Amino acid sequence: MIDLRSDTVTKPTPTMRRAMFEAEVGDDVYREDPTVNRLEERAAEIAGKPAALFVPTGTMGNTIAIKLLTEHGQEVICDSRAHVLDYELAMVAWFSGCVVRAIPTVHGLLSAEEVVRNIRPVSPNSAATGAVEVEQTHNMGGGTVYPMRTLCEIYDAAHQRGVRVHMDGARIFNASAALGIPVHEIASAADTVMFCLSKALGAPAGSMLAGPADLIAKGRLYRKRLGGGMRQAGILAAAGLVALEESPAGLPMDHANARFLAESLARIPGIQVDAGLVKTNIVVFDISATGLAPAQVSACLRARGVLINAINPRCLRAVTHYDVDRAQCAQAVEMVAESMAAGTPAGGVGRE
Repeated sequence: MIDLRSDTVTKPTPTMRRAMFEAEVGDDVYREDPTVNRLEERAAEIAGKPAALFVPTGTMGNTIAIKLLTEHGQEVICDSRAHVLDYELAMVAWFSGCVVRAIPTVHGLLSAEEVVRNIRPVSPNSAATGAVEVEQTHNMGGGTVYPMRTLCEIYDAAHQRGVRVHMDGARIFNASAALGIPVHEIASAADTVMFCLSKALGAPAGSMLAGPADLIAKGRLYRKRLGGGMRQAGILAAAGLVALEESPAGLPMDHANARFLAESLARIPGIQVDAGLVKTNIVVFDISATGLAPAQVSACLRARGVLINAINPRCLRAVTHYDVDRAQCAQAVEMVAESMAAGTPAGGVGRE
């Protein structure tokens, strides 16, 4: 199967597997796993933050960060298609006791002006804004990347009003490759940043939450409350260390393959995709002009050996990664063309 559902489907590299086999381990809840400790130190260094915490998932990292930056009963500003809003089971509300102030955007990217308009001060009538969340890169926006100028304007606008900023940097290394600047610059003024080891970097599991030492120490307790206190986790951390050091160099090829996909898909009648907007490894393409349901096309593709998910009633999403090469991307495009030609208009609705 050619699997373009997500960059979470990658298999560990031989170097990762060897590192996992040879990993020195201890009990991480006691802070005695040397490999986890090295991973946290290296992640903090890369993020440009004083400390970092190894967590099982990006959702847990985002959940802990929002809890650290807010008080019960506040609002969190984010884009209306943010991962923290649509794909994390309402943890902003369930764990942090906050509500989301969702701002519609064109490509998932907030502006400082929109943030300022929606920041609410303490008042007797409305919930005050506790935090702003930005997503870099933006998943449902199509892997879009915040320009540094926009990020800095958001950071400054929020901090000037006493509001802290969390970056969901699940794919921040993709942003780094696209912008040509290091991760620590992108995350420089964010109060906390989460990034995934198990997406584009290819580790089998795990994410990192980085920020001030006092917040990360408190976050360690929240991790325990959420059931994330792992024991001999160095086996996983070893793969994460390899991912941090070796995987970023391959991301430009993933981006080039995504642009190839977008340009090729755009030539298929009925598909709408702006290849110029594809800056990283995510391609969202609209098939609504064909009258076909995305879920129907997805099922047809699966029968042809290609996995691409429907994400709404109009669109499918393809995500490139190191386990799919250019030839396989070309083959996937052929299968999309065949599936579109073989399909019949249907009134079905694509599934998330």
